Amino acid sequence: MRVIDDTGQQLGIMPPQQALTIARGKGLDLVEIAATATPPVCRIMDFGRYQYQEQKRARSAKKHQKIIEVKEIKFRPKVDEHDYNFKKKHIERFLAEGDKVKATIFFRGREMAHPEIGRRILERLIEELADVAIAETAPRQEGNQMHTILSQRAGRKSAPKRETAETE
Repeated sequence: MRVIDDTGQQLGIMPPQQALTIARGKGLDLVEIAATATPPVCRIMDFGRYQYQEQKRARSAKKHQKIIEVKEIKFRPKVDEHDYNFKKKHIERFLAEGDKVKATIFFRGREMAHPEIGRRILERLIEELADVAIAETAPRQEGNQMHTILSQRAGRKSAPKRETAETE
């Protein structure tokens, strides 16, 4: 096997027992790096320290990730103007926080005979939010619901998520 020292220098090709003796002499571990190579490549290193650094790197990468949630706002075909505007403001707030929004029209009974009413509401919503949002999907009907997904328009900065204060 080809052996690489803890400083990164190649020690050459040697039998596994000899490489293990060198590693133990330095108080380190012999770790197989490339098993499929010919000959296999091993490195003399402190494996516990290596694992710790990998975990630290993974935690750091996870900390800097942004988790995007999909919030859902439900409308009815007979939605009142005030309710529509109230829910539209909620959608704007969710988009500003960096989340995606699923706007849903829920049909019941005879309302199913007029899906164009729901489509008009969703198209109006998309049109009025055009400066802050883009529609990822066109309004489409699935069963007794019609929905579209809105996301923040590119180039806009999302506001930091608000932390809820704990009450004592």
